[in-house]
Amino acid sequence: MIQKTPAEIVLIKKASEITRDALVLAKTLVKPGVSTFDIDKALEKFIIESGGSPACLGYEGYPAATCISVNDVVVHGIPSRDKILQEGDIVSIDIVVRYKGYHGDATRTYPVGEISQEKEKLMRVTKECFFKGIENVRIGDRIGKISHAIQTHAEKNGFSVVRELCGHGIGRKMHEAPSVMNFGKETDGVAIAENAVLAIEPMINAGKKEIWLLDDGWGVVTRDGKPSAHYENTVLFTKTGVEVLTLEKDDEYRSR
Repeated sequence: MIQKTPAEIVLIKKASEITRDALVLAKTLVKPGVSTFDIDKALEKFIIESGGSPACLGYEGYPAATCISVNDVVVHGIPSRDKILQEGDIVSIDIVVRYKGYHGDATRTYPVGEISQEKEKLMRVTKECFFKGIENVRIGDRIGKISHAIQTHAEKNGFSVVRELCGHGIGRKMHEAPSVMNFGKETDGVAIAENAVLAIEPMINAGKKEIWLLDDGWGVVTRDGKPSAHYENTVLFTKTGVEVLTLEKDDEYRSR
């Protein structure tokens, strides 16, 4: 596990701050009738004007600044002029910002207008899974303690956890060791080190856990066509606990 220096943490915090602010903007852009392409372009402009760069753009050939995934798309949905948000959709927006060589990474799932009770519950439980994951975790605990808490909360609420995708370390690279699975035993994985930074990201399906890869080579969808939600933050582990670097300033969890 890569431990970050104080200087590196300063840069990761700035990248995370831009990421957080971009998500605050994203929430205002999500409306019926808006294309995912237009949302992506607005976020790209904001990130650049904020002093960062969109790390997804060009990553292994990815063609957009953000990943925007609607309904049954779990992750890596490519923004498109043809993908118009409709009343009742849910949409996950995944943003990775690079700032002076370091990264911040976060995702939120938003409602498009009025949504079903099932989708509301899915979004709520997915967010809860993240906070359950970090709730009692301290330096020296195994990564599996996060994974097990996420899986337990999701399945207790009747949902399933995607197995093939996971969280990760983050810093100079977008994806660093270790992997942070969303399922498993508390004893799985490596021990969490002081000043480790992890992107923790529950991906929770309303139906079964199985997924497909789309023909575009990026988008991942649920096999049963049921919706999926995604909630992610960049998290710093310190002697005094955890610091969620990408959490919105007005989020109710900040005061817990």
